[in-house]
Amino acid sequence: MTTIPSTSVPTSASSASGVSGTIDNTMIASNFTTFLQLLTTQLKNQNPLDPLDTNQFTQQLVQFAQVEQQMKSNDQLTSLVSLEKSAQASTALAYVGSTVVVDGSTSPLANGSATWSLNVTKPSTATITIKDATGQTAYSGTYGVNPGNQQFVWDGHGSDGKVWPDGNYTLTATALDANKQSVAISTEVQAPVDSVDLTQDPPLLSVNGQNYPLDKIKRIVRSGS
Repeated sequence: MTTIPSTSVPTSASSASGVSGTIDNTMIASNFTTFLQLLTTQLKNQNPLDPLDTNQFTQQLVQFAQVEQQMKSNDQLTSLVSLEKSAQASTALAYVGSTVVVDGSTSPLANGSATWSLNVTKPSTATITIKDATGQTAYSGTYGVNPGNQQFVWDGHGSDGKVWPDGNYTLTATALDANKQSVAISTEVQAPVDSVDLTQDPPLLSVNGQNYPLDKIKRIVRSGS
């Protein structure tokens, strides 16, 4: 009589997931095929007067089937992840050349214009300071700001009338309400996407020399807006 080797098989989905990380799929499939061959041979050659315990065979068969099903599910999940990554890469590439808005304080001055977005929760007076890449103050001034988003456009002229060269400039802002109490003020920058790093997961967009994932893009601005 042929003896079927005892095989330890996980009985839960979580256990099967753990096995998939340590046992090669080909090996499991081979063991499954061998088990079926041994089971068939043993059933054919069993003693009619002393039949084998089919419940044990059925239980092992079900367990192997569960493992096989888990293997197929894992393969499908792998395919879905691959498709999702491909979709992310395609979406990221579509941003190249587009003008986007992200949280930040550094914006490029080009053709006599650098743009930031300011956001406060109540009417306030904002003190704005703009510095170049070396930390030198290029401009400072005080402006009234209203609740919500509003653009601040700098024309590249310093407080003394000097025209500053193109480059990256950083804006800092503080705000006070009518009672001279501090008001939170946030800054956003508007700039084109220079490139996309597809080696990262998720892909990273390069904006003003800084890298941002897709979920950090707040708005896309149409050319000429």
